[in-house]
Amino acid sequence: MSDLLGLGLSGLRAYRTALGAVGENVANAETPGFTRRSVTLTPGVSGGARLTPYSGESYVFGGVRVQGIERAWDMFRAAEMRHASSAAGRTEVREQWLTGIETILDDGPYGVGAKITAFFNAADDLAATPGDRFGRSQFLAKLDDVAGVFRNNADALRRLSAGIGDAAQLDVQAVNNAVNGLAQLNTALRAATPGSTVRAAMEDDRDRLIDTIAERIGIVTSDNADGTVQVSLADAPGSVLVSPTETASLSLTIAGDGRLSLQVTNSSGAAAVVPSAGKLAGLVESADIAATRASELSTLAIDFAVQLNTWSSNGRDQAGNPGPALLDPAGGAGGIRALVTDPALVAAQSGPGVPNGNLLALDALRGTNGVERRWTNLVAGHAQTLSSARSEHAAASAWRDTSFGALDEITGVDLDREAADLLRFQQAYSAAARIIQVGRETVQDILNIF
Repeated sequence: MSDLLGLGLSGLRAYRTALGAVGENVANAETPGFTRRSVTLTPGVSGGARLTPYSGESYVFGGVRVQGIERAWDMFRAAEMRHASSAAGRTEVREQWLTGIETILDDGPYGVGAKITAFFNAADDLAATPGDRFGRSQFLAKLDDVAGVFRNNADALRRLSAGIGDAAQLDVQAVNNAVNGLAQLNTALRAATPGSTVRAAMEDDRDRLIDTIAERIGIVTSDNADGTVQVSLADAPGSVLVSPTETASLSLTIAGDGRLSLQVTNSSGAAAVVPSAGKLAGLVESADIAATRASELSTLAIDFAVQLNTWSSNGRDQAGNPGPALLDPAGGAGGIRALVTDPALVAAQSGPGVPNGNLLALDALRGTNGVERRWTNLVAGHAQTLSSARSEHAAASAWRDTSFGALDEITGVDLDREAADLLRFQQAYSAAARIIQVGRETVQDILNIF
């Protein structure tokens, strides 16, 4: 009779655990990083020795027991998903910041190109009436507009570059936080009971932290039998970020022009890292492009100022004196300033005394290598870079979505399946309860005999 009660009790315990796993699956169906749980049930049977040479082995039936709680997991699909996440992370931030640069390099009516064209048009208008004071004032005002838009663009690029650096700092901090969290989990996982709910929750946290790192920088992982993990940088062979015996840290250096460089420091020392995947790779590349565009803009501003000052010195102002320098190129695009406000100082006439001779010569600065054409080439070149980044991001996003879907087929929670399991385990639980009830009633009937 005690065996009957034991059978029922084992069933209640086992199916209660199974129902708890189903409830946890349903409750976390939409929780990011949650992996479906399943309970493995086995017969509670133990074998005995042969009693005689003529008898078989004796068995003691112990109902049902929980062998363990298993996570639905596929390490190969998980590795593929992390590689795809790294690729998409790089292309996503790259597209984001390159779009910001394109917005700054405005090719519309308020951009550098439009302002330079307006300046040359004012010069053409002044050439028709070189003595007109208002026309001379307009000439100088348009030149001041050109200097102002150069400064505005340079300042906007500087702010964007600072924003890239801030974003990189946050991602480096996120990586270091995840590494420290993994180090703590490695310690806890070694002590956790395999097949337990606590162990499954820890493994979920472990994989969630690995995903956090993979989104930001390319990694290679190695799983150990005790649940611990080693994470190394894909672009720096031998550079371990975290293992059961080591914890490293990632650091960021921001150069004066906004370019970024990464270093990893572990027990082997410090080593430079040039990431090729993850958000940090996209940020490093975006910072390089932003610095290059800022340099190109400054070169354009300085060359324009030098050419214009040379043009002015070749002419004569209204007093017959050589034209003064019109622009101060010190500081490049970020510091360029108009130097002349007096209309009489505009060097409209040429050396031989032609009233508009020097103004007519100004048109020579608009040739194939002129500032307008160079600005157009700069904008067009960046547009091509951005177009390539967008195409690359579209492909990487499709890869990421496909790999996420493939992993979700294994780890995701299907509510229809959970409903079926819930009904099955509820019936099994009721059956186990009925066994106990029958055992109790039988004992009571036996006692009633006496």
